Amino acid sequence: MQEHRVTVGRTTYTIEEPYFVLATQNPLEMEGTYPLPEAQLDRFFFKLHVPFPSREELHAIIDRTTTGDQASVEPVLGREDILAMQQLVRTVPVARHVQDYAVRVLQATHPDGDDAPEKVRRYVRTGASPRGAQAMLLASKIRALFEGRYAASVEDVKASAPPALRHRMLLNFEGEAEGVRSDDAIQQILDELPEAKP
Repeated sequence: MQEHRVTVGRTTYTIEEPYFVLATQNPLEMEGTYPLPEAQLDRFFFKLHVPFPSREELHAIIDRTTTGDQASVEPVLGREDILAMQQLVRTVPVARHVQDYAVRVLQATHPDGDDAPEKVRRYVRTGASPRGAQAMLLASKIRALFEGRYAASVEDVKASAPPALRHRMLLNFEGEAEGVRSDDAIQQILDELPEAKP
């Protein structure tokens, strides 16, 4: 993932930009699948939870897959457009207090951190890496642009924190035994951490 290359047999292929990896995980069945090592998990930008489909969505799935319906897929963006958007995101400014909030959120994911709340101290084995802060801030910039704003805010960081951090925080044995979710610890951080620190 990190090297943007794929090796098949003895031949290595370099993958052109834009390059990204998607992975899915079925939480109900682990047979034949294995948890990824922490170093690999950390390289994923976000971990998204996809809820079970609604009644309407189930009808759409059935209609698309059990009839002669053929989906018409048309490109909406070209390679150059995607690369330009990636560059644009990096130009979005982030005020120092917003960046500092993201840094303090990240530090609060560590059980020995000064601002770590009770759930983190009690149930988290390992906090998020610096990649977590990078993901929060890049996602905050993207969210600001989607909402027509030219700078990222603390609210953008708060919205970006769960998907950016949930796979980067590893629970300890007690947390797993108690059924604690990393999202619970992240929410406590967001609820208790002051937006500004003197």
